[in-house]
Amino acid sequence: MTGELNATRERWLAARLALLEEEKELTRRSDALALKRQQLPRVRIDKQYRFDTESGNASLQDLFGGRSQLLVYHFMFGPDYSAGCPSCSSIADGFNGFFVHLENHDVAFWAVSRAPLTKLLAFRQRMDWSFPWASSAGSDFNSDFSVWFSAEQQLRGEIEYNYRREPPAPEPREGRTVAEWEQPDGESPIGQIAAMTGTDVPTYVRDRPGVSAFELIDGAVYHSYSSYARGLDGLWGMYQWLDRAPKGRNETGIWWRHHDRYGKE
Repeated sequence: MTGELNATRERWLAARLALLEEEKELTRRSDALALKRQQLPRVRIDKQYRFDTESGNASLQDLFGGRSQLLVYHFMFGPDYSAGCPSCSSIADGFNGFFVHLENHDVAFWAVSRAPLTKLLAFRQRMDWSFPWASSAGSDFNSDFSVWFSAEQQLRGEIEYNYRREPPAPEPREGRTVAEWEQPDGESPIGQIAAMTGTDVPTYVRDRPGVSAFELIDGAVYHSYSSYARGLDGLWGMYQWLDRAPKGRNETGIWWRHHDRYGKE
């Protein structure tokens, strides 16, 4: 939707000042929500998760690196993917700029995925990233934090993602082409993304994105917060800019790519 054309500066200023009051109210509301996140109850994590990192095998406590807080981005990169999820990759393009600041403010930051560490590090090198990335392969970490589901859960309707249960998949769909998944006469948006990871749709969507926060208190790890789906919008840097562009998000489908693939298709 385009605003009024050929408006006077005075008319623009009046509309802008009215909008500014709404923006300020949104900021105040956002500050209040942030405080409520901090006040959520803590759940003690007693299960011993193990991760493969560049420094060797590590526990969840080890990921804190001497800090009292830990933020984990659940990056969609399953063992069958040939490349990371392009949506997660777009979000991760901003990680290099801020993770060093978090680490110097008592907050450890890690991306965690199910793919083997060698595959994760190879993709990180391709993307020219440097943020810490750990493999949770062989552990229940992704399952326990609701960002990975089995084929059986998919078929039986036992997937609970973003605090909602999803309907069952009507039939096994491994090996189906992208076009056969939802739209027999064309490629679905989710199919386009799955193709960018080298998988079919059911394999792709068994991994999910999310963010989780943990706190280390007297040597014990506590889970404080997790968010999924549109709850990650605030972490997706390009959308914060697009929301301020004249045409906004201006989307009609999947337009983003891995940043090294633009202009190559």
